[in-house]
Amino acid sequence: MMLYLPRTTTSQITEALMAERLSVGGGAMNMVLTLVIVTDEADHYDAVRAATEAGREHPSRVVALIRRDPDAEPAIDAEIRRPGTSGPGEAVLLRLYGPLGEHADSVVTPLLVPEAPVVAWWPGVGPVNPAADPVGRLAQRRITDALRAQDPMRDLLERVADYSPGDTDLTWTRLTPWRSLLASAMDQPCGWVTSAKVTAEPHYPSAELLAAWLSDRLNVPVERAVSNGPGLTEARLTTDQGDIAITRVDGRVATLTRFGQPDQTVALPQRSAAGALAEELRRLDADETYASAARHLGPLLLESGAGT
Repeated sequence: MMLYLPRTTTSQITEALMAERLSVGGGAMNMVLTLVIVTDEADHYDAVRAATEAGREHPSRVVALIRRDPDAEPAIDAEIRRPGTSGPGEAVLLRLYGPLGEHADSVVTPLLVPEAPVVAWWPGVGPVNPAADPVGRLAQRRITDALRAQDPMRDLLERVADYSPGDTDLTWTRLTPWRSLLASAMDQPCGWVTSAKVTAEPHYPSAELLAAWLSDRLNVPVERAVSNGPGLTEARLTTDQGDIAITRVDGRVATLTRFGQPDQTVALPQRSAAGALAEELRRLDADETYASAARHLGPLLLESGAGT
């Protein structure tokens, strides 16, 4: 069931949420967090759908702030989706007109689940400094996606320069299967790693983050090579005993090659926004591994000449 409240106020929205909650015999007590999505009309459908899928694992109150005509008179149009319509949680879509779009924090504050963590997500182009953003200041975790920017690498570099604990980017989250596979390969005797190489399509920030992570953790030179994609296509570690390589040419299935052992075929599909978002919602503390790789990214790019 959906409830539409055109030209409404936050107090009317809060009253409607309470009435909906009582009608289904549950409520915000079942919500583990509030997920605030800052988006526009073009991106909101896919973002809310991804949040709905992630919400099956993390029942949440999803509040989508959809900025509309900045020159219009101040107004709010609300759409409330009760539990069951959009997964086990609640969803509130707010279309903000006029200057309200610049004061989204004031609009969303009354709608946060009491005493529950707040996560802010910008599925499109996010702020350079999420922790300083008005909505970002309300959140314990702040999720951006540099891949959506016009210049993904510049966007990511500017953001990591202003990193604050609680910041993360889906370009990092998409690397989890690659990092896990590399780590498991190195859990077996593999010799001493002397260098590494990361290959991906041009201007793909996940590749630079993977290179930064490898350089940071292994303290070895990492080469960044370019392919036709899609996305990441290879990560190769050179050791004093031979190479370890993960090669993926179709964006779905990878081949793990280790010296002295038969090749292995591994499912390694490109991650959906819903899958990456669900992973980020599993942890609400600062991601120190991302922070370390992010701090290493700028110096690594300057050293290679890619950041000039």
